[in-house]
Amino acid sequence: MMMSRSSDINRRAFLGSAAALGAAGLAMPSLAQQIDPYTGQVLQGAAVPGQAPDVGTYTVDPNADARRNQSSFHTRHWSDYYSELGKGVILADITSRAIHFWSGDGSTQLVFPCSIPISEELTKRGQTEIVRKAEKPVWTPTPSMREKDPNLPQQVAGGAPENPLGMYALYLGWPAYLIHGTHDTRKIGRKSSSGCYGLYNEHITRLYAVAEVGTQVTVF
Repeated sequence: MMMSRSSDINRRAFLGSAAALGAAGLAMPSLAQQIDPYTGQVLQGAAVPGQAPDVGTYTVDPNADARRNQSSFHTRHWSDYYSELGKGVILADITSRAIHFWSGDGSTQLVFPCSIPISEELTKRGQTEIVRKAEKPVWTPTPSMREKDPNLPQQVAGGAPENPLGMYALYLGWPAYLIHGTHDTRKIGRKSSSGCYGLYNEHITRLYAVAEVGTQVTVF
């Protein structure tokens, strides 16, 4: 069977295109879908070798409608909750996942992203104050934590890498509720705590230096 010149050209063009597509498909890496264990969302990007496991990854789909990705962050002011600064004010905004601080003399204002409790059941809202400060705090799991995970240690030394309280802690008037640092940076900005509010270690270092015992605290 004789093939026309135009048909032969078309056939060769088709085969050439198919071969190119096949080569491109082989060259593309196989990307397994990864899920963020803290949020349940699909991880985008890739982790940066040699750095924290979440550096280079994110959960916002870059192809999604940007109007659906608006931040819930709101500016806050201490006077909305207190008549005077006293020894200072901390506002823990659960919705925005942020800690706001004002010093007693009003000269220092800080805002830091934080982790928040994983459920409403573990969330305590209302007004309290800082009753104690600790450098390299010792971590003692609460009875409820041990009930959920009997394998937890009785106690973890302060400053240890596996200590979830990080380098500094501010103890609130509610037992077992703290504002503290964390070595696990993946927790910041997420529902990832058993009731406390975690900060990057560099942020809790700054807050610890200026927040006094007696600082007023509102969690909302």
